[in-house]
Amino acid sequence: MFQQAAPKTTLSSALNISELIYHSVVRNVRKSHGNALMSLIMNMMQAIIFVMAFYVMFSVLGMRGAALRGDFLLYIMSGIFLFMTHTKTLGAVVGAEGPSSPMMKHAPMNTIIAIVSAALSTLYIQVLSLFTILFIYHVGFTPFEIDRPLPAMGMVLLAWFTGLALGVVFLALKPWFPTFVSIASTIYQRANMIASGKMFVANTLPSFMVSMFDWNPLFHCIDQSRGYVFINYAPRNSSLEYPIWFGIIFLMIGLMGEFYTRRHASLSWSARR
Repeated sequence: MFQQAAPKTTLSSALNISELIYHSVVRNVRKSHGNALMSLIMNMMQAIIFVMAFYVMFSVLGMRGAALRGDFLLYIMSGIFLFMTHTKTLGAVVGAEGPSSPMMKHAPMNTIIAIVSAALSTLYIQVLSLFTILFIYHVGFTPFEIDRPLPAMGMVLLAWFTGLALGVVFLALKPWFPTFVSIASTIYQRANMIASGKMFVANTLPSFMVSMFDWNPLFHCIDQSRGYVFINYAPRNSSLEYPIWFGIIFLMIGLMGEFYTRRHASLSWSARR
């Protein structure tokens, strides 16, 4: 009675994996708070505080004139939402259960399901927070118009995808170099406060400064998203293809590293820590 019945068809295997991912997503969403609604509200409050802090900072420093023509809060949110989606996805994937986790003792569970559920739970929370905050701002404060909403939403998904790819690379390295991965992932997330480009308009950068930011896929995602959100902005210093290829390459590297790590995992790795 303790044996796991293996699915016999491709469809039943897909349904079995989908069910496992669904339950893992629910578990991850409710992990931060016993009440799922409070978990969502806490995340939305974090995004609102982020937006208000940058609004006050831009107003006090007199930097509103340097923003794009259009809704100023929409300009701030177009950077903050992508930044939070990218960094939170990376952190969730790095913190997912590894090959030596007690969760892996259950027969249907594996590391790929843990990675996918961690990424999807973060995407669910961020997208729900995004639509809720934009709805409240549109209905309660001032109506706004997004020039091309579907491509702009695509940039949110691209920021999520690049965060997932980098998170898988860090997760594959984590059992081998736990201290380095913890420090490196934290530094990357903190550096993106500036390097993501959410605080300035990329078209205003001089050519010698563009090279300081164009290595970052999030910089390209944010700048391209502003080109879709605002009708009078055409991004010149960013590329749409770069974050796509960046995410694909790093995801493949991370999956190969995760497969190798899973083959050599041992509970004794953490015995000295």
